[in-house]
Amino acid sequence: MNVTIAAAQYPITEHKTFTDWQKHVEQWVAQAAQQKAQLLLFPEYGSMELVSIFDAEIRADIRQQVVELDALKHDFCDVFAALARKYQVVIVAPSLPVVEGEKKHNRAFVFSPQGLVGYQDKFFMTRFEDEEWGIQTAPKILSLFETSWGNFGIQLCYDVEFGLGSQLLSSAGASLILAPSCTETIRGATRVHVGTRARALENQVYTVVSQTVGNASWSPAVDINYGYAAFYSTPDKNLPEEGIIKTMTPQKEDWLVETLDFTKIEAVRNDGQVFNFKDHQRLYTGILSSPIEVVRRPL
Repeated sequence: MNVTIAAAQYPITEHKTFTDWQKHVEQWVAQAAQQKAQLLLFPEYGSMELVSIFDAEIRADIRQQVVELDALKHDFCDVFAALARKYQVVIVAPSLPVVEGEKKHNRAFVFSPQGLVGYQDKFFMTRFEDEEWGIQTAPKILSLFETSWGNFGIQLCYDVEFGLGSQLLSSAGASLILAPSCTETIRGATRVHVGTRARALENQVYTVVSQTVGNASWSPAVDINYGYAAFYSTPDKNLPEEGIIKTMTPQKEDWLVETLDFTKIEAVRNDGQVFNFKDHQRLYTGILSSPIEVVRRPL
């Protein structure tokens, strides 16, 4: 019931060709595999570095970039499927804007050594995605990824700042919530980390954050990036008192690697100092099924 996870602090790197990008990504995967990682988490919009292989006109047009990136979708997936097979790891690839019909979604593909397993789309859009970029809310489908060591779900960046998705995934059997993220400020990164810690507490799960780092002046969509990787838990028996398992120095380019023991999650859910997970279910099975009155009491 143990798994070693690598969470990337990933730079948006400029590349000359798709092949150059492919070599770059393999270097990252190989580095994590050398550290015995079994599950690799890349950040939200890490794929935007592929825009660097386009001409200047496409680089400057953030909406057209999405269309051009979607045209690379199959090649992108082939690269990560091959890497997952070669290094015998599970990879949550950097999220990629995709076009579905007339809509554009933010999608994180997941690969195992057997190939593409599935994906998770983002539900909640930030103002930039919605108002400027044209990325849209995806159909409300949550993917629960099942493994021999436990089950996990993905909440992309802003999604993890809301409790519903993680709660539903945890109710379905997740003991791990992954939060790939892309933020440009300390405030933005902090919102993701606060949300991720809250989800760990509410559901008595492990949560892991991967974020983009550094600047990419050539990219108007992801030109400024601030972030850091982290592993969190609920603060309970045999787990860190503050719920912080491990973090990395912000803006450093590297993997943060940690081995998680899922028997500890099972133990606190069954006999913790509190029963956050069980009581959280009552929001939907009991408390919210009865009206809650808000009474105004002027002073």
